[in-house]
Amino acid sequence: MTAPSWQASGQYYETCSCDFICPCILGQMAVDPTHGSCTFAMAFQIERGSYGTASLDGLGFIVLGLTPEAMGKGNWSVGVIADERASAEQREAITAIASGSGGGPMAALSALVGKFLGVESAPIRFDRTGAKWSVTAASLVDMAAEAAMGMDPNATEPLHLDNTGHPAANRIALAHAFKSHVDALGLSWNETSGKNNGQYAPFSWRSA
Repeated sequence: MTAPSWQASGQYYETCSCDFICPCILGQMAVDPTHGSCTFAMAFQIERGSYGTASLDGLGFIVLGLTPEAMGKGNWSVGVIADERASAEQREAITAIASGSGGGPMAALSALVGKFLGVESAPIRFDRTGAKWSVTAASLVDMAAEAAMGMDPNATEPLHLDNTGHPAANRIALAHAFKSHVDALGLSWNETSGKNNGQYAPFSWRSA
């Protein structure tokens, strides 16, 4: 059965267990993460979206994952936290988008995923004030970061990486993660050192 056409756009936020700056993008996923493996949380705040006839406006979801060695070697474990406000139809749509089963950017990573950890529901909250942002999902996820600025003290925009090929966005802003907590779907990660990588960007996805 062909998946319905869909589109979703809004804001994406991510932290990972690699030190700032994450080497995985710079090394085209062929290098080991900073600490051998990498746990990541990619959160998506949908401002406008639809999956077939179902509206996704105002909903959110988080893709959680663990890559046991260099990302390009595969064997990822990946799961999804869906907005608890989503109806059954919307939850299925979010799962299809987040897992890549419905096509779109995440489908390009499907060959790297060895284990799908399932889907949990939780209230997802996004907060952003100036250069700081945070995402929480009850006791499952709690992450926060601050934009990484360059040497110009008068700069108003953070450092960016362009032409990344990242599934969320080709151009991402860099951030210093000062808190990352994950306890969901069999994944556990707690970090408050302030050394970890963060990144964020507007995202605009569609099925084809």
